[in-house]
Amino acid sequence: MKTYEAQNVDYEVVIGLEVHAQLLTQSKMFCGCSADYAAASPNTHVCPICGGMPGVLPAINAYAVEATVMTALALGAQIPDFARFDRKNYPYPDLMKGYQISQYDHPLSLKGWLSIIVDGQEKFIGIRRVHLEEDTAKLVHGPGYSLVDMNRAGVPLMEIVSEPDIRSAEEARLYLVKLRQILIYLGVNTGNMEEGALRCDANISVRPVGHTELGVKTEVKNMNSFRAVKLALEYEAQRQIKLARAGTPILQETRGWVDAEGRTVSQRTKEYADDYRYFPEPDLPPLLLTREWVEQIRAKLPELPDAKLDRFLREYNLSLADAEVLTSERNMANWFEAAVLATRSLGPSPKSGFQVEPKAVANFVSGELFRLMKANDQTLDQVKVTPAGLAALLQMVAEGKISVSVAKPVFEEMNTTGKSAPEIVAAKGLTQISDADHLQEVADQVIANHSQAVADYRAGKEAALKFLVGQVMRATKGQGNPGVINTVLRERLKA
Repeated sequence: MKTYEAQNVDYEVVIGLEVHAQLLTQSKMFCGCSADYAAASPNTHVCPICGGMPGVLPAINAYAVEATVMTALALGAQIPDFARFDRKNYPYPDLMKGYQISQYDHPLSLKGWLSIIVDGQEKFIGIRRVHLEEDTAKLVHGPGYSLVDMNRAGVPLMEIVSEPDIRSAEEARLYLVKLRQILIYLGVNTGNMEEGALRCDANISVRPVGHTELGVKTEVKNMNSFRAVKLALEYEAQRQIKLARAGTPILQETRGWVDAEGRTVSQRTKEYADDYRYFPEPDLPPLLLTREWVEQIRAKLPELPDAKLDRFLREYNLSLADAEVLTSERNMANWFEAAVLATRSLGPSPKSGFQVEPKAVANFVSGELFRLMKANDQTLDQVKVTPAGLAALLQMVAEGKISVSVAKPVFEEMNTTGKSAPEIVAAKGLTQISDADHLQEVADQVIANHSQAVADYRAGKEAALKFLVGQVMRATKGQGNPGVINTVLRERLKA
């Protein structure tokens, strides 16, 4: 066993990730049982096939194969002409058959990649394979006992295995965030790590900087959030470096992350491939993947996150920060685009001639919409404001009927009541005040009440004017036209 015994050696971390994603299918991988088991009572979504009874024959879920190939294509992977299923043998209590139907030497894809941005630079992480298998049952542990729930057994599970190209816990987190985003864009996985729909295991080792051979690796499990992945790998890296510097052998083992204690603990000796005694699944035929079929799947690929981000930058002239936020989720990107199209259908304001710009839509979506969703614990599907509703609201701002400061509470009421912006503005008398004579009266009162700000402005402090504008806006309950207020104040302050 290779050890590096030196106190002053600098080490680098080598990480590869194995991500398991439950596919969004109606039925399980090899039987007709419903795969929607989240709210079901234990052991109610089970049949002799997924229950591991002897003498039963599995049948392949065609959509699960298609979803796996689609994911592989999205990750730039190669699709072979031939694939097959294998039996992976191991005697765990959550595996009723004593083996798992998986893929070994003939998976559905090979040699893909995924890019992440690290310190402003693009880095490519190789993907060794994307393959398909069945999920295991779920063990529920109590004081002195363990129970088995077979509802999850046989659910289609896609495994995405990276190359050991990751060099830090932060890179591992970025990789996982990007992969989750792609899976959600494809519609093949919910991305919910807390519920176990997306699970991550990490193989991690350390070696002296400049060396090329891999060190002894450990596998880290039980990481159910991006935060847990980062913390667990940071801890495990430091643990291994400490052992290496002391000349203590690092054991190849499986370790579990204990979030409450902030450390990894040994669970069992890590298995090698030979321990699983793989052999071809005799009850399932091999898969012949024709080029025509693969191209049909490729044609179904949606616009992926990187392509959408690039298009938003070019087409809508957004900042990188805005575009990243708006494309982080596919449904949010679609909502934003629908709002932009709705503003364009309304045309320029008849009064001002201004067209609502995509930037104005982006500001409201990333600002007010996100704030309300967080405050009300809402998903986008639960928001009562439609993209067309936001477009109508922003059109009223462009036409000078209401100010931006008034638009924000109107937007909140739209979300609460489902009413339109014109309804709310008319019912509450919130139309913007642009009458110069009326605003002059208010401005004179503000000038009289804030002599110090007046003196500061006349002394050349432009910030004092902003303060006075704010006071006029407050006095008009946000309904004053900021442009008119600014003009009136400058005129009165010269008098």
